[in-house]
This record gives sequence, C-alpha cells and structure tokens, in this order.
Amino acid sequence: MLRERRTRLAKRFNVAEDELQGPVFPNSLGTLRDKNNTLARWREFRQRAGYPWVTFRTFRRSVATLLDDAGLSARQIAEQLGHSKVSTTQDVYMGRRVTSRRAADALDEVKWSTS
Repeated sequence: MLRERRTRLAKRFNVAEDELQGPVFPNSLGTLRDKNNTLARWREFRQRAGYPWVTFRTFRRSVATLLDDAGLSARQIAEQLGHSKVSTTQDVYMGRRVTSRRAADALDEVKWSTS
C-alpha cells in the first residue's frame, strides 16, 4: 500500500519516487526528531487536548479497528501498520467485536467526558 501511495504522490507532484524519502515530520534541520523531545511534545498535546489517555498504541488500535470495520482483511491491516505477522495485528491491535447487545447498549449509555 505504501509503495502504491508513493507512486501516486510522485506522479501528483511530478517528482521521482526516490525524492519522496525522508522523515514525515522532520526537525528544523530536516533530520529525524529526538525521541524524547517528540514524546514530550506528544504528552503536552494530549494534555492540552483533554485526551491524556491517548497513546500511540491507542491510536494504532483505533486505526486497526476502523479498517477492520471498513472490511479490510487482517493482512491488509497488518501491512498498513507495518506488521510482518498478521497474528500481531489480530492479537494486539484489532478490537474485539461486541457480541452482547446488552453490553453494547450499556456502552452507548456512558457519558464520555473530554475533561
């Protein structure tokens, strides 16, 4: 999927595919960001936004679940997340289906707070 996207972007911007390499969110010098600084900025952003519980893993789980709900195969989702083993995607990142109507109704009644 990423290769196809790279091809589409190269055509869109009329550049060679190899020119599209490099960090997605570089530092001010165009190189990789320091891991600790990135994590600190992410933590600050989550606090300001009112979502301190959101981590990179919760985001990846949400993406996997949304793609699963959209009908993508476990293999396609694993490729999107960069997993070589589909079992990693299924066991760790894909949400469990709610099989109980009563449980689903109870969750619908929860007043989700952003504060």
